[in-house]
Amino acid sequence: MDNTAQQTNRNRRVALIALAGALAMLGLGYASVPLYRLFCQVTGYGGTTQRASLAEAGSVKLGAQTISVRFDANIDRDMPWRFEPEQTTQDMRIGARKMAYFKAENMSDHPITGVASFNVTPEQAGKYFKKVQCFCFNRQTLQPGQSVDMPVIYYVDPAILDDPDAKDVQQITLSYTFHIAPDDGAKALDRADPAR
Repeated sequence: MDNTAQQTNRNRRVALIALAGALAMLGLGYASVPLYRLFCQVTGYGGTTQRASLAEAGSVKLGAQTISVRFDANIDRDMPWRFEPEQTTQDMRIGARKMAYFKAENMSDHPITGVASFNVTPEQAGKYFKKVQCFCFNRQTLQPGQSVDMPVIYYVDPAILDDPDAKDVQQITLSYTFHIAPDDGAKALDRADPAR
């Protein structure tokens, strides 16, 4: 094989490797958001709370120690709702199930569908804060002027007491922010500007 043929084969090999690398990077780019979300859900990273079934919650042993949970409610600046916790804090035994309520009211003259994002602080408590039932698991549609109570059932896993980074946490803040659902946002723009 002459030098020119060898050089052509090397160039093709390099081009194929570069193409494979570019395709792999593109694939990782598309997979990064769901992979990051899965990572946060599994580890509690960034204050991401965990979900628990009724059976899991029922098998938790009550701890002797207590902890305080503070509630925070926010709305996106374009969201025409009033949203607030019905209680500021709850004190509880670690491992006990508690229910808290948030009140949401649609202040607009048209139906609005919202979705809630959430987190807890301090971040290291995220993997121990378990939600059994939550309005944040589903989209919420409120009619004009409609007001609803939205419950969340939760507990703090006693395993928090075995974590050197989280065992001294005295208060956990559960924070929600409501946003207009992505497909409802376009409808809201159409209502605001019928010429669109």
